[in-house]
Amino acid sequence: MPILNNVAKAVAKPLPRIISPKAHAVVDYMTVGSFFMAGAMFWSRSKRAALSALFCGGAELAVSLLTDYPGGVKRVISFPMHGKIDMGFAAMAATMPEFMAFEDEPETTFFRAQGVSITAVTSLTQFKGRSKDSGRDVEKDKEKKKRPARAA
Repeated sequence: MPILNNVAKAVAKPLPRIISPKAHAVVDYMTVGSFFMAGAMFWSRSKRAALSALFCGGAELAVSLLTDYPGGVKRVISFPMHGKIDMGFAAMAATMPEFMAFEDEPETTFFRAQGVSITAVTSLTQFKGRSKDSGRDVEKDKEKKKRPARAA
Protein backbone atom coordinates (compact mmCIF):
# COMPACT_ATOMS: atom_id res chain seq x y z
CA MET A 1 0.00 0.00 0.00
CA PRO A 2 1.43 3.42 -0.88
CA ILE A 3 2.85 5.50 1.95
CA LEU A 4 0.18 8.24 1.82
CA ASN A 5 -2.56 5.61 2.10
CA ASN A 6 -0.85 4.15 5.17
CA VAL A 7 -0.62 7.61 6.72
CA ALA A 8 -4.32 8.24 6.08
CA LYS A 9 -5.21 4.88 7.62
CA ALA A 10 -3.06 5.55 10.70
CA VAL A 11 -4.53 9.03 11.20
CA ALA A 12 -8.13 7.77 10.84
CA LYS A 13 -7.67 4.68 13.05
CA PRO A 14 -8.22 6.35 16.44
CA LEU A 15 -11.14 8.46 15.18
CA PRO A 16 -14.75 7.38 15.64
CA ARG A 17 -16.50 5.63 12.76
CA ILE A 18 -18.83 8.44 11.73
CA ILE A 19 -19.73 7.46 8.16
CA SER A 20 -22.91 5.40 7.86
CA PRO A 21 -23.43 2.77 5.15
CA LYS A 22 -25.77 5.14 3.32
CA ALA A 23 -23.24 7.99 3.40
CA HIS A 24 -20.53 5.56 2.28
CA ALA A 25 -22.68 4.62 -0.73
CA VAL A 26 -23.08 8.30 -1.64
CA VAL A 27 -19.31 8.83 -1.41
CA ASP A 28 -18.71 5.71 -3.52
CA TYR A 29 -20.92 7.01 -6.32
CA MET A 30 -19.27 10.45 -6.08
CA THR A 31 -15.92 8.69 -6.44
CA VAL A 32 -17.18 6.86 -9.53
CA GLY A 33 -18.28 10.17 -11.02
CA SER A 34 -14.96 11.83 -10.27
CA PHE A 35 -13.06 8.99 -11.96
CA PHE A 36 -15.26 9.20 -15.05
CA MET A 37 -14.94 13.00 -15.20
CA ALA A 38 -11.17 12.73 -14.81
CA GLY A 39 -11.09 10.18 -17.62
CA ALA A 40 -12.85 12.65 -19.91
CA MET A 41 -10.59 15.53 -18.83
CA PHE A 42 -7.37 13.52 -19.17
CA TRP A 43 -8.26 12.12 -22.62
CA SER A 44 -6.65 14.93 -24.65
CA ARG A 45 -3.50 15.10 -22.50
CA SER A 46 -2.75 11.53 -21.49
CA LYS A 47 -4.52 8.46 -22.84
CA ARG A 48 -2.90 6.26 -20.19
CA ALA A 49 -4.17 8.43 -17.34
CA ALA A 50 -7.60 8.65 -18.98
CA LEU A 51 -7.87 4.88 -19.40
CA SER A 52 -6.68 4.37 -15.83
CA ALA A 53 -9.35 6.74 -14.53
CA LEU A 54 -12.06 5.05 -16.60
CA PHE A 55 -10.92 1.61 -15.43
CA CYS A 56 -10.94 2.73 -11.77
CA GLY A 57 -14.38 4.31 -12.17
CA GLY A 58 -15.73 1.12 -13.73
CA ALA A 59 -14.25 -1.07 -11.00
CA GLU A 60 -15.69 1.11 -8.23
CA LEU A 61 -19.08 1.22 -9.97
CA ALA A 62 -19.18 -2.57 -10.28
CA VAL A 63 -18.31 -3.10 -6.61
CA SER A 64 -20.86 -0.48 -5.51
CA LEU A 65 -23.66 -1.99 -7.57
CA LEU A 66 -22.92 -5.48 -6.18
CA THR A 67 -22.74 -4.45 -2.50
CA ASP A 68 -25.36 -5.16 0.16
CA TYR A 69 -25.89 -1.53 1.24
CA PRO A 70 -28.20 1.35 0.37
CA GLY A 71 -27.44 2.09 -3.26
CA GLY A 72 -26.42 -1.46 -4.10
CA VAL A 73 -28.44 -3.26 -6.75
CA LYS A 74 -27.52 -6.96 -6.74
CA ARG A 75 -26.37 -7.58 -3.11
CA VAL A 76 -23.63 -10.09 -3.89
CA ILE A 77 -20.89 -8.54 -1.72
CA SER A 78 -21.41 -7.98 2.02
CA PHE A 79 -20.77 -4.47 3.28
CA PRO A 80 -17.79 -5.53 5.47
CA MET A 81 -16.26 -7.27 2.43
CA HIS A 82 -16.85 -4.07 0.45
CA GLY A 83 -14.67 -2.29 3.01
CA LYS A 84 -11.84 -4.74 2.44
CA ILE A 85 -12.19 -4.37 -1.32
CA ASP A 86 -12.13 -0.58 -0.92
CA MET A 87 -8.77 -0.74 0.88
CA GLY A 88 -7.32 -2.77 -1.97
CA PHE A 89 -8.93 -0.46 -4.49
CA ALA A 90 -7.38 2.58 -2.77
CA ALA A 91 -3.94 1.04 -3.15
CA MET A 92 -4.66 0.14 -6.77
CA ALA A 93 -5.79 3.68 -7.60
CA ALA A 94 -2.72 5.21 -5.95
CA THR A 95 -0.33 2.91 -7.83
CA MET A 96 -2.07 3.18 -11.20
CA PRO A 97 0.41 5.85 -12.46
CA GLU A 98 3.34 3.45 -12.01
CA PHE A 99 1.43 0.51 -13.43
CA MET A 100 0.38 2.44 -16.54
CA ALA A 101 3.72 4.31 -16.83
CA PHE A 102 2.62 7.91 -16.44
CA GLU A 103 4.10 8.60 -12.99
CA ASP A 104 6.02 11.66 -14.28
CA GLU A 105 2.85 13.38 -15.52
CA PRO A 106 0.75 15.85 -13.45
CA GLU A 107 -2.28 13.49 -13.55
CA THR A 108 -0.49 11.35 -10.97
CA THR A 109 -1.65 13.74 -8.23
CA PHE A 110 -5.30 12.90 -8.93
CA PHE A 111 -4.71 9.18 -8.43
CA ARG A 112 -2.70 9.68 -5.23
CA ALA A 113 -5.43 11.95 -3.83
CA GLN A 114 -8.12 9.43 -4.72
CA GLY A 115 -6.18 6.66 -2.97
CA VAL A 116 -5.86 8.72 0.20
CA SER A 117 -9.51 9.79 0.04
CA ILE A 118 -10.80 6.24 -0.40
CA THR A 119 -8.58 5.03 2.46
CA ALA A 120 -9.82 7.79 4.78
CA VAL A 121 -13.50 7.24 3.97
CA THR A 122 -13.18 3.48 4.39
CA SER A 123 -11.34 3.89 7.70
CA LEU A 124 -14.09 6.17 9.03
CA THR A 125 -17.02 3.97 7.95
CA GLN A 126 -19.20 1.91 10.30
CA PHE A 127 -18.93 -1.64 8.97
CA LYS A 128 -20.05 -3.48 12.12
CA GLY A 129 -23.53 -3.92 13.48
CA ARG A 130 -26.86 -4.33 11.79
CA SER A 131 -27.09 -3.70 8.08
CA LYS A 132 -30.05 -1.31 7.72
CA ASP A 133 -30.64 -2.22 4.11
CA SER A 134 -30.70 -5.98 4.33
CA GLY A 135 -31.80 -6.46 7.95
CA ARG A 136 -28.91 -8.88 8.46
CA ASP A 137 -26.79 -8.73 11.56
CA VAL A 138 -23.24 -8.63 10.26
CA GLU A 139 -21.68 -9.87 13.52
CA LYS A 140 -24.02 -12.88 13.71
CA ASP A 141 -23.16 -13.78 10.10
CA LYS A 142 -19.48 -13.87 11.08
CA GLU A 143 -20.21 -16.16 14.05
CA LYS A 144 -22.15 -18.58 11.85
CA LYS A 145 -19.22 -18.89 9.49
CA LYS A 146 -16.88 -19.75 12.39
CA ARG A 147 -19.06 -22.59 13.67
CA PRO A 148 -18.60 -26.01 12.09
CA ALA A 149 -21.53 -27.35 10.07
CA ARG A 150 -23.68 -29.99 11.76
CA ALA A 151 -23.56 -33.53 10.45
CA ALA A 152 -26.90 -34.85 9.19
